[in-house]
Amino acid sequence: MVKTKPLSRVQIRNRHAILAAALEVFSQHGFRGATLDQIAKQANMSKPNLIYYFANKETVFVTLLNQHVDAWLAPLREIDQDGEPLDEILTYVRRKVQMSRDMPRESRLFANEIVQGAPRVREHLAGDLKQLFDQTSAVFARWMDEGRIARVDPDHLIYSIWATTQHYADFGAQIDILTGPDTLDGAEAFLVNLYTKMLTP
Repeated sequence: MVKTKPLSRVQIRNRHAILAAALEVFSQHGFRGATLDQIAKQANMSKPNLIYYFANKETVFVTLLNQHVDAWLAPLREIDQDGEPLDEILTYVRRKVQMSRDMPRESRLFANEIVQGAPRVREHLAGDLKQLFDQTSAVFARWMDEGRIARVDPDHLIYSIWATTQHYADFGAQIDILTGPDTLDGAEAFLVNLYTKMLTP
């Protein structure tokens, strides 16, 4: 077994710079419109130097996507099946709103990939996300069977949380035009009230 040599501080710093630059370029131009030249320029390095770390555009893109999928799944994994159901769900809603505030480019990157048919993350979705989705849906269904939250379709409950929270990131440009850049400030209170009324037995 060949041991991989650990990355130096400079190499780690350069990888981070490339991925930060790539996030900016991909979020503006999408996968098809982005180029390695654009990413290299954004990262303030030469294209050959970039290729030393990432062989091609798809490698950079997939690395970014995998990082986002892991971050995106983290709040879902933290739902405590032994906790107070409404509190757990509302905490999840709050976390998702905060992610739309803090990670709008990452959310749009992921959304664009899904719109294109998920060609680069399909395996990830069919594995980690599918398993976690099924587990969470089963927990919600059990809470409903126990009368601890109102009965709704648990799968669509998860989808609705994703839709109502991620909308603020994925359609940020539209929201800025319609109601202004401060709209997200009221989103958490609105959604907490919405799901409290929907799920209170």
